[in-house]
Amino acid sequence: MLEEFLGQKVVVDLHSPYVCLGTLSRFDDGFFEILNADLHDLRDTKTSRENYIASSLATGIKRNRKKILVSRRDIISVSLLADVADE
Repeated sequence: MLEEFLGQKVVVDLHSPYVCLGTLSRFDDGFFEILNADLHDLRDTKTSRENYIASSLATGIKRNRKKILVSRRDIISVSLLADVADE
């Protein structure tokens, strides 16, 4: 199932107050590799997780990393950015 997400823009929700958006490049048993990533600390803003993601859908991903490895043990969920409900 994750193979369908390869090469596509994804939202990676983490246990911590961070969310990661970017293009899923590859994954293995330990990590997800995200390219052109926005690793966002939700403590830096008053915006909720849902509003931040919806804003990124509308205005584009605000890249602050060329590549990031996200530990699978820190991930709550992964979804396609295109599947985010913006209503």
